[in-house]
Amino acid sequence: MTLQEAYNFFESLKTETTKKSEIKVYEKFVYILSELKIREFTKSENNSLETELDSLNLKSNQDIKFFKKALSKFEKFLKDTFSLTSNAYYTKLYGNLGFSFGLLIGVVFLSGWERSLGVSLGFIFGMLIGSIIGRSMDAKAKREGRVL
Repeated sequence: MTLQEAYNFFESLKTETTKKSEIKVYEKFVYILSELKIREFTKSENNSLETELDSLNLKSNQDIKFFKKALSKFEKFLKDTFSLTSNAYYTKLYGNLGFSFGLLIGVVFLSGWERSLGVSLGFIFGMLIGSIIGRSMDAKAKREGRVL
């Protein structure tokens, strides 16, 4: 399946449904495919994209859960193969990691204070540091043209 065929397929699915959750998934696919059409790919890269779209078997199933899984699989393929990420990808990733480590730090090291205060401070500082790191990595990816 070519990029244009997949784009047309999801555009037609988007017009056929009225459910907001389905429209959201279809619009995400349409956005990614339109961004990929704009980019210049070599013939082998284009073939790998088409092979991945074929392997998703998009026309075989019309279930929204199937399309959500296919979308995450396709995004993972783009991240692994072409290092292409979505907007604020690293901010979300490192914010969540900072949240987790902040909880750990809050419980282990800051629990000498009142327990809830130590955990709260751990959350705040962990998320803050993680978000700062993530934003800088997002800025770097944007400069390098790796953001969809």
